[in-house]
Amino acid sequence: MFRAGVIGCGNIARVHARALKESGCAVLQAFADRNLEKAEAYARQYGGEETRCYTSLEEMLEREALDAVHICTPHYLHVPMAEKALEKGVHVFLEKPPAISLEEFYRLEQAKDRAKKEVGVCFQNRYNDTTEKLREILESGVLGEVRGARAFVTWDRETGYYRDSSWRGSWKTEGGGTLINQAIHTLDLLVYLLGKPQGAEASFHNHHLQQVIEVEDTLEAYIKFPGANACFYATNAYADDAPVLLDLVCRQGRIRMEGETLEIRKADGSKVWYDFEKKEPAVAKTYWGNSHQACIADFYECLMENKPFRNRLEAVEDTFRLVMELYGSAQYDKIVRKKEEGCQNG
Repeated sequence: MFRAGVIGCGNIARVHARALKESGCAVLQAFADRNLEKAEAYARQYGGEETRCYTSLEEMLEREALDAVHICTPHYLHVPMAEKALEKGVHVFLEKPPAISLEEFYRLEQAKDRAKKEVGVCFQNRYNDTTEKLREILESGVLGEVRGARAFVTWDRETGYYRDSSWRGSWKTEGGGTLINQAIHTLDLLVYLLGKPQGAEASFHNHHLQQVIEVEDTLEAYIKFPGANACFYATNAYADDAPVLLDLVCRQGRIRMEGETLEIRKADGSKVWYDFEKKEPAVAKTYWGNSHQACIADFYECLMENKPFRNRLEAVEDTFRLVMELYGSAQYDKIVRKKEEGCQNG
């Protein structure tokens, strides 16, 4: 049985801890948080009699013989903490985003290569029933090639969400706003389903929190994929946390995914409708996507069987590079175009 530790005992750590406990894929051996009482509360709820608590990652790594650590801390700590864990020979399961700059991402790649350990990223929506069915339909070819796509993330984040946190809303510590924190999952689905982006342009705005945050609350983008272009819109200025909408137009029909529902419209006018029931206990807010347990369990299964993890670091690089490119386009009013040797602003 794998021995796991969790660093950062906030809301998302609760999702990881519960997924680990209910899946049984690893023993929760230790929790760490600068607030020891929070770590102890998590240990009582999700750990066992031998679960220990610490106030720092360094102390936890020094005193515990861990196989993997789940990093559930603020964004700016993801890479520095992952590097420390990898240096100790410990596998890493990272909450998104994997980094907040390309330089950090490359540092993480190098640390992973040196340690010869796995780094997995929690893009849990790749494991949603809707996503897996949608991918199956696309790969079957029944609807033909994808001609275009649109994706909408319309959620609600008010002043308290940022003022209750010392790191959110800052370029230095959050790395951005709605794109890198909330909408990155939906952007990842576009990349996962449509392939490596070939070009992009974007603009962003802060519509309703100008005096509260320095990052964007809204971003729109136009992204070129092989054979298809995508329109992408994400905002935290809506009145509700609405289900994510993804719509793909194919040569022989179209597919619309909204939350846990999937509608297929064929060229002959026929329709097929799927409404997926959850296969596991709800471990997250519904609009987040509810496949954390499947994602985490697969990470450990891949470690056990020594096979590539679906969300390994190199498998999410295209998504992360696209995030950075969209920010660069929006900040400098440039169109990002891909060339064989990489990408450049032009």
